[in-house]
Amino acid sequence: MSANRVLVLEGVHNFRDYGGYPVAGGGRLRRGVLWRSGQHHGATESDLARIAALELAAVFDLRSGKERASHPCRRPEGFVAAVHIAEDPPQRAVRHSAPHVAAAQVPRRRDAVSTREGMCKNYGAIAFRPELIAMMRRYLAELAEGKGASLINCMAGKDRTGIAVAALHLAAGVHRDDIVEDYLLTNTAGNVEARIAAGMATITEVTGQLDPEVLRVLMGVEAEYLESAFRMMAEKHGSTDGYLREVLGLDDAMRERLRAVLVEG
Repeated sequence: MSANRVLVLEGVHNFRDYGGYPVAGGGRLRRGVLWRSGQHHGATESDLARIAALELAAVFDLRSGKERASHPCRRPEGFVAAVHIAEDPPQRAVRHSAPHVAAAQVPRRRDAVSTREGMCKNYGAIAFRPELIAMMRRYLAELAEGKGASLINCMAGKDRTGIAVAALHLAAGVHRDDIVEDYLLTNTAGNVEARIAAGMATITEVTGQLDPEVLRVLMGVEAEYLESAFRMMAEKHGSTDGYLREVLGLDDAMRERLRAVLVEG
């Protein structure tokens, strides 16, 4: 399943279908309606044609206004999907960056080991960013309406997107092992070296960070990162279900609506 869910494009990385996983109570998430990716700034004409063929009804762009301005996404001609964008929180400059870029901006000297430890330590905070919470609430509510195929993206399609997709998977009843498996596909999906090179270029442009080992860590994901977010959810709200309910406003009725439109079989 891992191989046939990846849409290999030329200038858009980490583009893949996160449906298809079995859910508690029976059935599977539908395929071809749940897409995730990195930013579309580098999309080629061929990429745009393939994206147009997906007939997206909605796009959820989790990037900050600064990120969108510096790397605007290209769209297919005649693109009609509703594009939902995150609002920047006031006076919170660190939150204007992708988490992996923010990590690269830490002033003290970093190596690969300390960078990995820092990502793991700080990952739980991503799930509590006000702007991301607002977008995830909108994302879940829109998906529950069943309007058609959707795409969710951030800069690299791994941290903010990873948290949001994990929230949807949890809401739908996907097993924790499958949630982590989908998250880890970032490390192998598509042209990995091209993805890493593109991310390294962006990080270096923003931060001046040049250590290749550190950059590779920043462009990857580890199961421990996502588990750290799950632990933070449980510490603050009793469980991941508590986080979904109390932070994202996901009540039983909305969960049933999500299952009705996203689960088949």
